[in-house]
Amino acid sequence: MHIVMQFFHELKKEKMRMFLTIIAICWGSANVVLMLSVGEGLHRQLGKGMRGMGQNIVVVWSGQTSKPFAGFGTGREMSLLEDDIETIRRNVPEIAQISPEYARWDNVLKVDGRTYSALYRAVYPCYQEMRNLVPEPGGRFINALDMEKNRRVIFLGNTARDKLFPDGEQAVGKTIMVNDIPFTVIGVLKKKLQISCYFGNDEYAAFIPSSTFRMIYGREQGMSNMIFLPRTPEETDKAKENFYQTMAAKYRFDPQDKNTYSMWDTHETGKIQDIITRGIQIFIGFIGCLTLLIGGIGVANIMYVVIKERTREIGIKMAVGAKQRYIIGQFVTESLLTVAIGGLLGIGLVAGLVKGIQMVPIKNEAMDLLGKPVFSALLALVCTTILGFIGLMAGIFPARRASSIDPVEALRYE
Repeated sequence: MHIVMQFFHELKKEKMRMFLTIIAICWGSANVVLMLSVGEGLHRQLGKGMRGMGQNIVVVWSGQTSKPFAGFGTGREMSLLEDDIETIRRNVPEIAQISPEYARWDNVLKVDGRTYSALYRAVYPCYQEMRNLVPEPGGRFINALDMEKNRRVIFLGNTARDKLFPDGEQAVGKTIMVNDIPFTVIGVLKKKLQISCYFGNDEYAAFIPSSTFRMIYGREQGMSNMIFLPRTPEETDKAKENFYQTMAAKYRFDPQDKNTYSMWDTHETGKIQDIITRGIQIFIGFIGCLTLLIGGIGVANIMYVVIKERTREIGIKMAVGAKQRYIIGQFVTESLLTVAIGGLLGIGLVAGLVKGIQMVPIKNEAMDLLGKPVFSALLALVCTTILGFIGLMAGIFPARRASSIDPVEALRYE
């Protein structure tokens, strides 16, 4: 308590100097917190955008052989056919869900004199969950009965809907012409953030049952690609390996020939992205720490000045038996209190600012991609640790100097 009272005595005595030092600490800590909050917001938003295409899925495209095998040469074209789905289901237990994907680009969608050229994808019902296709209220995605009955139903991306049904016109239940074939709109994609894609973002596309596609274009039509979801992220590598083993046994190629089918493992991509965004967050946090370090130097300078002015007082305390650890503790505590006041002010300021920004709606797509700053308990802990380290370093060296003063010489000091 005596040390705290001494601190406030010095605060009154050196008002301007202490005020400027606390402001410097406040500004530095605010920089650290704000930059870490911006980095955390970017990290979360990019993760959300990545999950917009689906989480932990694997997308597969056919390729060609690059190794000779069992008398076959290289360059054989591989394929993805409908019956491959059942073969994979039987032989790759690590896969929880799997869907073919038939993509067709030359489509003209028409309704009430309005036209829109769009990619459509023919898929299974499980494609919805794997690819994060959430319908707007009042609509739905393709279901098992649509597949069984070969229904001519279509699920529209939200931008595709806006082109065909402008001004908020109801789309669900309406009939549109797709290449002069009537389809009923059963749902519209709820707007989502998607920063990763193949064949373009889902908002521009349309989706129909794969059975309907095959009925229109022929049962032997090959897939554009297939996607599958492993049972757990940890089983992804095993699922991919067993996929190659299964297809190699069926089509007679070397199981180690990875050129036969190319795969996009979004789980692996997500881990790489996480490392990159965390690296960015650490970098911008480091820049903020440099500002805080300047404030810490200011605290150290203040403590050196205080020690010089209180040399006689220190000498008296040591002459009457004060231990070195008491002298060190006194000045380290004063340093920590100075940093704590400035730090709490800075953290409180930014926490309020971040909360205010969170309440402001973002309508700009570029800003939506960057996300809003996020202040969390983890960030508060990190900032408190940094402040504690700065305060300790700013106080320990002046305190050691104070404790090394010769009491006899100190008593002669004027």
